[in-house]
Amino acid sequence: MSDSSADAQDPQSSSKLSRRWFLRGAGGVAAGSAFAGGLAQQAEAARARSLAAAPEVLEGDIEFELSINGQRMKLRCEPRTTLLNALRNHCEPPLTGTKQVCDRGNCGACTVHVDGRPANACLMLAVDLRGREVRTIEGLGAPGALNPLQESFWKHDAQMCGFCTPGFVMSIQACLEKQPNASLEQIKRACSGNICRCGTYPAVFEAALAVAKGGAR
Repeated sequence: MSDSSADAQDPQSSSKLSRRWFLRGAGGVAAGSAFAGGLAQQAEAARARSLAAAPEVLEGDIEFELSINGQRMKLRCEPRTTLLNALRNHCEPPLTGTKQVCDRGNCGACTVHVDGRPANACLMLAVDLRGREVRTIEGLGAPGALNPLQESFWKHDAQMCGFCTPGFVMSIQACLEKQPNASLEQIKRACSGNICRCGTYPAVFEAALAVAKGGAR
C-alpha cells in the first residue's frame, strides 16, 4: 500500500495534514495582512506630506494673481473655482464676455486664449493659471474699437442669440494669428469645437474669410 493510501486511511495523519495546511495558510494570511497594512501606512504618510506641502488649498478662499488681457488682476476664490467662474464672478470688473453655456467643454462658448492657444475656460482651474497669460474676448477690442475679426462678424451678421459668438471669435482669432491667410478648411478646423445652436455657420465662415483674405489684423 502506498504512503498516500496509508495517510488517507489514517485519521491521525489526515488531522496532521489538515493542521499543517491550516497553519501554513494562516501564516500566509498574516503576512499578507502585514504587507497590506504597510502599504496603507505608506499611502497615509504620502497623503499627509502632500497636504502639508499645500496648506493653501485645504479649505476656504485663497488669494492669487492672474495675468488677464495684459493686466495683473487679484482674485480671491475657492481653489476649485474654474477659470470661467473666476472671470465672470471674481474679477473686478467682471469679464462676462466669456459665456457660460454647457459648462462641460462641449460647446466652445467659453473659449479663451491661454498663452496664445484657445482653451475652454470651464475645464481649467483659475489657480492653475498663475504665471500664464490669459486673454478673453474683452482683450481683443471694445465696443468703440472692435478688432478686425469682431468688426467682420458685425458686418456679415455672423451672430444671432450671441451666446456662442465670443467663443467663435476667440477660436478663429487664434487661427488667424498663426495663419493670416487661412483657408476655409483651416478656419472650419479651428472652430470645430464651437457649436452654434442658431445655425449661423455660413455667416461665421464668411466673416472669417473676409479678414483672412484682406490680411487685416
